[in-house]
Amino acid sequence: MSPAEFREIKLDESWKTPLHADFASAYMQDLRDFLLREKSQGKTIYPEGSQLFHAFNATAFDKVKVVILGQDPYHGPGQAHGLCFSVLPGVSIPPSLRNIYKELQQDIAFVPPDHGCLDYWADQGVLLLNSVLTVQAGLAASHQGKGWERFTDRIVELLNQQSEGLVFILWGNYAQKKGAMIDRNRHLVLQSPHPSPLSASRGFFGNHHFSLANDYLDKHGKKVIDWQLPMDAASIKNL
Repeated sequence: MSPAEFREIKLDESWKTPLHADFASAYMQDLRDFLLREKSQGKTIYPEGSQLFHAFNATAFDKVKVVILGQDPYHGPGQAHGLCFSVLPGVSIPPSLRNIYKELQQDIAFVPPDHGCLDYWADQGVLLLNSVLTVQAGLAASHQGKGWERFTDRIVELLNQQSEGLVFILWGNYAQKKGAMIDRNRHLVLQSPHPSPLSASRGFFGNHHFSLANDYLDKHGKKVIDWQLPMDAASIKNL
């Protein structure tokens, strides 16, 4: 992400107003400086600058119905594109996402596509939010503790305080700690182990989070999520 790319990042207007103070803050300036310094040293940063805020541009603040919390972007070439758990068409489907597809099959008779792009969910109001929005190529968790966690905590706080009847899906201890602030009286919080192959068999499989989310949305007068991804990735709106 070059300095020019960083300056040209666009953020949906629905997020700019509530986040204005954060973007003007010292911690965000420190984060900007860190990212530009990393790039100036020749390090490759994922995702590309144009996709850094893709989750917010794909899902406007007032359109959010479901929040799925991830941790870090994928750190392999061509994987990360700004949505947690998602990869662009043509990229091998990561193991955690394969397990998400398996749970969807059990829960709602989902038919797995041959791609891992989740833009179709984002377009319907599923905020696919990583806690940390960037990573150095090949180095998992390399940008933890640089300021992104404070920024995404603010996202969760805003949604918790200013929205009603959202579904927060928290897979794994990391997401559950980040979601501890959520008001359970105003929102539905669904928790289970992470879909990683290391933990999926300990309670992720069989959690029925997708059907439970839709049951809750329906009861609160909101249009449910069509979790069935298009089989033809080229038809997804935000590609």
